[in-house]
Amino acid sequence: MSGRITVKSPSQLEKMRVAGRLVGETLNYLEKLVEVGISTYELDREAEAFIRKHGGVPSFLNYEGYPASICTSINEVVVHGIPNKKTKLRDGDIISIDCGAIVDGWHGDAARTFLVGNVAPEVRKLVEVTRECFFLGAEQAVEGNHLIDIARAVETHAKEYGYGVIRDMVGHGIGTSMHEPPEVPNYVDPRMGKGVKLTRGMTLAVEPMIALGTWRIVIGRDGWTCSTADGKPAAHYENTLIVGENACEVLTLV
Repeated sequence: MSGRITVKSPSQLEKMRVAGRLVGETLNYLEKLVEVGISTYELDREAEAFIRKHGGVPSFLNYEGYPASICTSINEVVVHGIPNKKTKLRDGDIISIDCGAIVDGWHGDAARTFLVGNVAPEVRKLVEVTRECFFLGAEQAVEGNHLIDIARAVETHAKEYGYGVIRDMVGHGIGTSMHEPPEVPNYVDPRMGKGVKLTRGMTLAVEPMIALGTWRIVIGRDGWTCSTADGKPAAHYENTLIVGENACEVLTLV
């Protein structure tokens, strides 16, 4: 992830609020469509249509060759699952939908993990805790803290439940590019030091990816699909936020 960390001006942050709001609205719309029998291809078509109807462009479509407007990651797929016509949601599945949109040159990025029908209690708990991990991490996204404070909050909560914290995929800065510096890990590695000191106006995509088993991953033959190495379920919860003086502002929750 090359380039420098940018602190956005008030007018730039306002543009990011618009993009973030559209991403949040798109995910709320998709949540209503998630049901047994719908294909991931249908969800992708609906997402693209919704984003374009509301004045945005899908960030993911053709990004480094990615062929769809959203990522649809089911059960053991952590992130970057590619929508297709053959894959239909089944009772008991969980599906992470990762969505990005560009409005007036600025990006929003967020993900939710949705339950499909009758999900096993231990998997429901995983999804719930992953969401909690985000909010505990976001509490640390304040001026004067460091990236390690976000990472520690996420990892500590996940490990209380014995979950694996994915290490090879991380959050990121965001702005006029979908991926900007800095990387935002969800785990603490002493070799990283404290990480960047946070400043008001920095914009981050914080995205805990938490697994029921190992943190290790494998990448599929398509070069995109990232799954847990042990085949156990994983959940993903992400929002774009602005670092604040005393609290962050989450842009993709509406």
